[in-house]
Amino acid sequence: MSAPTAAPVLPGATATDAPVASRTGLAIAIAVARILMGFYFFWAFIDKAFGLGFATPAERAWINGGNPTLGYLSGATESPLASVFAAIAGNPVVNVIFMAGLLGVGVALMLGIGVRIGTIAGAAMLFFMYLAEFPLTLTGATNPIMDSHITDITVMAIVFFGVYGQLFSLAPKWREIVGDKTWLW
Repeated sequence: MSAPTAAPVLPGATATDAPVASRTGLAIAIAVARILMGFYFFWAFIDKAFGLGFATPAERAWINGGNPTLGYLSGATESPLASVFAAIAGNPVVNVIFMAGLLGVGVALMLGIGVRIGTIAGAAMLFFMYLAEFPLTLTGATNPIMDSHITDITVMAIVFFGVYGQLFSLAPKWREIVGDKTWLW
């Protein structure tokens, strides 16, 4: 049996620094990914609610009577689930659930509280958005299977499993509040 090999050492670091530096770098990367994904959802909420003119013009803002789910879901005509999406497109209850999801996921991930629930809800929303565009070959995508929704779901999984070592968050205080209910972390 051969001896285990040592972790690679970066220039300027000692052999004992490498595992710590690697773990710290990973924790920082996961924290940055969490915050960026949170901002992605939060921005979508703000833009759809107030029509900032990026994805949603002011006249289609939710506060101006716009319908946050109608355009996207009614455009899902090629999806195998097109009839399901057409049936719920524009439904006021679906609009409220969708907007609450965008806001809740965004705030949870940016603050680092309720990250497990936030990543599951966010990944579910992304998966349904993916299904609305499937098959991707019909939407002008360059890859018939993969798109940014799948990549974002993968980032959500990494954030979900990286919940223990959260940096740049309110997690320590949040964990005092929720105690050993780790599903609320």
